Amino acid sequence: MKTEIIELHPQFPDSKKIAYCANVIRKGGLVVFPTETVYGVGANLANDTAMRRLREVKKRAPDKPFSILIPQVGLISNYTSATDPALYKLIDAYWPGPLTVVVPGKQDGQTIGVRMPDHPIALRLVQDAQCTIAAPSANFEGNPAPATCQEALRDMDGLVDVAIDGGAAKLGIGSSVIDLAHGSPKVLRDGAITQEDVDRVVKKKVILFVCTGNSCRSVMAEYLLKSMLAGRQDVEVTSAGTGVFLQTTASSETVSILKEEGIDASHHLSRAIHSILLKKSDLIIVMTRGHRQQVQERVPEVEKRIYLLREFIDTPSGYQIELDVPDPIGQPHYAYKECFAVVKDAMHKIVGLV
Repeated sequence: MKTEIIELHPQFPDSKKIAYCANVIRKGGLVVFPTETVYGVGANLANDTAMRRLREVKKRAPDKPFSILIPQVGLISNYTSATDPALYKLIDAYWPGPLTVVVPGKQDGQTIGVRMPDHPIALRLVQDAQCTIAAPSANFEGNPAPATCQEALRDMDGLVDVAIDGGAAKLGIGSSVIDLAHGSPKVLRDGAITQEDVDRVVKKKVILFVCTGNSCRSVMAEYLLKSMLAGRQDVEVTSAGTGVFLQTTASSETVSILKEEGIDASHHLSRAIHSILLKKSDLIIVMTRGHRQQVQERVPEVEKRIYLLREFIDTPSGYQIELDVPDPIGQPHYAYKECFAVVKDAMHKIVGLV
């Protein structure tokens, strides 16, 4: 077999050539391609003939599985039902990038390695292939992983259908492989990300405040708690909204009230809740029962991490309080002041938890 070599610009690859290579993989061929770590060789995971051929080309033992590549962070849910916040903290911190996570598969007893590469050619190739791509490094088992197409062809020439030359890999070392399927996250293979890096990310407590537009209530809570925890490197405080469709700044009233407290929220930009953000959060504090329902419907597995803000306010015996924190948007200034007072009352107990 003669391996076809295709040269592509590493940052601006030709769409037609990418589509051609993706089609080769989809139909059962093998393609060498660059990532930011090393060069890999891709095969269609669903094609038994292609996978047998990949194993033969790699000279890999039958009991050693292949990791897969995905083009979007959220697609990890197609391959695992894992709910551990540690997984989502790591992929939020390092994807796209040199991190392969080994997670429980959809079938009992099965594990699978998953990575989202940080390279335009690799991402476009995986996207256009429209199939799950198994992608080990493009070398014989035991040989050094190749950082260039020329190095890859020392082992792969004549054994693969196509080799994409996209220049030298940026890092030149394989991805870090982290086991999240058997207890605490553990580095199985060293790479750019160390065990110390992993521990720092997963041990950081993530607190998420949720309202509707992420312009008033949740912003007050986020920035107030950040100011109260100033200097703490072991806590991440953030906020998001259930009804954010366009990115906006915090309301002028919110910015003004926080400024009175010596807190600058003038650069805040709203964002919508999404599954990875919710799954990585250790504590999700919502403003209303409606927000709680929306979050639960979006990601049911985080139900036990959701609390109403007012649950953190001590209520005198015999008194009943409104469970929801009303939205002050469009109301007079005093409504914002009342809202901030509620947020401030709750914050003392929240600080005590972290």
